[in-house]
Order: sequence, then C-alpha cells, then structure tokens
Amino acid sequence: MIVRIATTNEEIRSCHPVMRQLRPAYGPDELVAKIRRQEPDGYRLALLIDEGEVVAVAGYRISENLAWGKFLYVDDLVTDAERRSKGYGRRLLEWLAATAREAACDELHLDSGVQRFGAHRFYLLQGMNITSHHFQLGLPARPVPPSC
Repeated sequence: MIVRIATTNEEIRSCHPVMRQLRPAYGPDELVAKIRRQEPDGYRLALLIDEGEVVAVAGYRISENLAWGKFLYVDDLVTDAERRSKGYGRRLLEWLAATAREAACDELHLDSGVQRFGAHRFYLLQGMNITSHHFQLGLPARPVPPSC
C-alpha cells in the first residue's frame, strides 16, 4: 500500500471513481477544477494505492483556530465500497495522523454525515471521539432590490 499526494490532474482524475462514492455531484473534470481552486487554501488530496489501483482517498487541510489550536481537518475520507474492511481506511487515517504530527498539529478533526453509521463505527474504533454537533445554515442568494 502506498499513500501519496495527488499532484497532477491525471492523479486527481484517478481518484474520481472512489471520491464519487462520497461526492457524487462531481464528474472527473469538475473534481479536478474544485480541488485546484481549493489548493491555494491548503487543500491536499491523498490517495492510497494498492496493486496499482486507487482504493481510498482523503482530502484534508492544515489550519489553526482558537478552539483547536493547529489542526488537520479531513474534508473527505472514503474507501471504495467494494474494498472496505481490508484496512485501507485505517491505513489512510494513520497516514493523516502522522502528517498532522509532522506538521506539529495539536489535533485531527473531521465531520461525518449523521446518516453514515458505518463510518461512525469506523471512526470510534479508530479511537476518535464525538466532541460536538455541527450546525449549518444555507444562505440563498439575496434578491436584488428593484432600481429606483
């Protein structure tokens, strides 16, 4: 098993079959474009390769805030559905934790959809704790006021 950062558009595209299982709204080219737009803010896409195939991916960034100090935040973490329970997710999470330690982070964080019970079991088995509720407010575009 090899874990590395996707640096080329082709490497990012190679992650699409796995990433679409978590983020189905994006085609391969949209995925590349979205990731490229996030990279200046620190987003990185890690891919885990086994026997020449991408079997798990993780999008993450390193940041700092008052609540957590310096931290690694996992935006996206998914293992191919047909290859789960083979240690790929654990290996990728271990790699992320090692990356966080190397960057002198105090913590590693991620959010998981409330419906993802299998993922929750996995995170708890990996020693993670549920420490907060995440709240969201959609912000539809404001209507343009009529001209005078």
